Amino acid sequence: MEEYIEPRISIFHWLKQRVFLFRSPWKDIVQFILLIVATVWLILISTSRLGYYWQWYRIPRYLFRIEDGRLVAGQLIQGLLFTFRISGISLVLAFALGLGTALVRLSGSFMGRVLARGYLEVIRNTPLVVQIYLVYFVIGPILGLGRFTSAVMALVLFEGSYMSEIFRAGIVSLHKGQWEAAYSLGLSTFDIYRDVILPQAIRRILPPLTSEVITLIKNSALVSLVSLSDLSFQARIVAADTFLTFEVWFTAAAIYLVVTVPLSTVVNYMEKRFKILT
Repeated sequence: MEEYIEPRISIFHWLKQRVFLFRSPWKDIVQFILLIVATVWLILISTSRLGYYWQWYRIPRYLFRIEDGRLVAGQLIQGLLFTFRISGISLVLAFALGLGTALVRLSGSFMGRVLARGYLEVIRNTPLVVQIYLVYFVIGPILGLGRFTSAVMALVLFEGSYMSEIFRAGIVSLHKGQWEAAYSLGLSTFDIYRDVILPQAIRRILPPLTSEVITLIKNSALVSLVSLSDLSFQARIVAADTFLTFEVWFTAAAIYLVVTVPLSTVVNYMEKRFKILT
């Protein structure tokens, strides 16, 4: 009769199974709540040592307020609306610029490929804040551009360079048999891109494109450097006027999260949805 030998479990393995890797979702929720409580506790300790007194009750008026019986957007919401405006315009133009640059890089024009490559190398290897200053203080006065147009141009040039590489990667990833089949049908290069290549490439690159939209929204905060009234600029004004430094910036961060977290969820969904295509 064989003797049963009980396997030995190391202490680390036991802790890993019992403590660190909880299986129950409720335990995960408890862990998350404890993390939030610990974070809030550390923040309270830090602010108490600084002698800072929280005044959250003063924040709602900078989100919404009632005037003449109507609900009016406060400074922070007005800044958010401006962020949506500049991000939306920049997104459309960056999409067009990125697609155009990608097509030029894949074209047979030597000079076009050189210019596109030079544009990508210059833009992707310099900080966005430097580009905003250069466009606003150098290119803007030469071309007669205002603050808003200069900021949009800087964002479009920056984001368009990254979208260009996303488009190019999506097009190059398609099997060459797609091209051969399209050419065998007598389609022109324009028709091939419009009817065959781009529809398939866009489905492949939707997740990274959506991620780039999130990046664009976050980068739009830098337009406050040229005194445009986006969310970060409005938050800076409110914090300077009221000395509610922590409350204002925590609120601004929460607003950005409310905008970007759903987009991140969409990215995760699309990555799973189109996983078979990649």
